[in-house]
Amino acid sequence: MRLLENNIQSYDFYIEKENMSHQILKGLKAPVKSISSKFLYDRRGSELFEMITDLEEYYPTRTEKKIFTESIEEITKAVGDVHTLIEYGSGSSNKIKALLHNFTSLKEYVPIDISREYLFQSSLELAMQFPHITIKAVCGDYTAPLTLPLEEEGKKVIFFPGSTIGNFEPIEVRNFLMKSSQLLKEGDGFLIGVDTKKDILTLEAAYDDAKGITAAFNLNLLKRMNHELGANFNEEHFEHLAYYNEEKGRIEMHLESQCDQIVKIGESEFTFHEGETIHTENSYKYSIDEFQMLALECGFRPSKVWTDDEGKFSVHYLEK
Repeated sequence: MRLLENNIQSYDFYIEKENMSHQILKGLKAPVKSISSKFLYDRRGSELFEMITDLEEYYPTRTEKKIFTESIEEITKAVGDVHTLIEYGSGSSNKIKALLHNFTSLKEYVPIDISREYLFQSSLELAMQFPHITIKAVCGDYTAPLTLPLEEEGKKVIFFPGSTIGNFEPIEVRNFLMKSSQLLKEGDGFLIGVDTKKDILTLEAAYDDAKGITAAFNLNLLKRMNHELGANFNEEHFEHLAYYNEEKGRIEMHLESQCDQIVKIGESEFTFHEGETIHTENSYKYSIDEFQMLALECGFRPSKVWTDDEGKFSVHYLEK
């Protein structure tokens, strides 16, 4: 633990390079090449994603923000008195401010993220804005086992905004929700953002914008591997590819090789054929009924749900 300010503590549990190298090499050696979407978020990747959230085509962030703005009193009432608020994948922590303002009984806030610089910088800014709340910034992978620095007393609520739950495969979603349920006791809760199913044009535009910011975000992964793992990817030999897989109910993002090529990462070599892809992200979409049924199966009781007028996005409060 490191004390950054009077009301902020930092905990660094993430061995970034070792985890990244092992997982990326494993993914690229698989019959269908893939890399976990969490590796899209180095500092530059996080900055690019923040730019994506402001794009006209990218509806999830502004729609979720609108739901919180219009329904914050209802959300605050439904959640009740919270002692500890835990946020998975906090990033820049922009979305948390409404809750920190309105959860008047809150004593500690625990943001968890693997983007170290982004996490600690945003935590410092929040510490100055909310000096009465103890902030425990945890640099770690919230999908992996973590011993969180939590106080035993009071109600705990997990906050997981932004439809990131859609990045998990169906079996991973169940494991993740059950693991989260085990972290909580009866009476605690989970406040989560979930993107809904909608027309294909709207979905695909959100992940392949006209300005090419999402393409830059995806291609930045190649730069990151070159810089951090000693790879020799040529960005010009890959293109961003995003489409909706209707059968599986998900957006898929890929990096598509534009030619036959061999890429080195350290001592390992990988052959790419023209048209072959690296699968970098999935974003599953759920109807309200689908997600509530899933939550029930994983140890939660669906309590309340809020949506926008067009039903583009949903925010669920689940009780343990």
